[in-house]
Amino acid sequence: MHIQPKDPILQETLLNYSQESDPTKRKQLEESIWQRYGSENTAFVLDMSGFSLLTRKYGIVHYLSMIRRMQLTVEPIITSHGGRIIKFEADNCFAVFPEPSSATRTAITIQHALAASNLLTSEDMDVHVSIGIDYGKILILNEDDMYGDAVNRACKMGEDLGKADEILISKEAMDMIPEDAQIHGKLIEVSIGGLTMPAYQIIYRTDTEEEQQ
Repeated sequence: MHIQPKDPILQETLLNYSQESDPTKRKQLEESIWQRYGSENTAFVLDMSGFSLLTRKYGIVHYLSMIRRMQLTVEPIITSHGGRIIKFEADNCFAVFPEPSSATRTAITIQHALAASNLLTSEDMDVHVSIGIDYGKILILNEDDMYGDAVNRACKMGEDLGKADEILISKEAMDMIPEDAQIHGKLIEVSIGGLTMPAYQIIYRTDTEEEQQ
């Protein structure tokens, strides 16, 4: 975590916390950070697939060009669905949404948009992503980074567990999506931090897949 000097209040509070030995005062400092920087949000973490293979085969410039195309595709979709991009980092995108249904609809829209875009490119330039979604208390620091259990779980699902073109969402977040949203998923189990927890793989079909039926 890189705490930038543009937020001296956060820096000072974290330093005071690390130097405080009284548990009660530590708790007060912790609560002050959550009150100032925390909120309940939906964490959305997107990761591009195939970095090592594509970079080794075609070089880093090739992959960087794919990252740029991914960024230009996903940014307007996220913002138009009410999301807020926290940062693009390497081949990842970190964003927050007020509730899981908008985050999931965004994820589906992104997968559709990339599938359509891939029809116009050669296979070696096709962009595939996996996306993880969870809901909970999140700290947004310096306006350009986010932390919390929900972020950790979304990262794990989006970066490590999700395969290309998959959308994974925690059961807690999925349970918050109303039935009339018509968002469907397959119940699965995932292992995060040594703990097994239920989650869902969102079911969707691209236009190309529908045409093949």
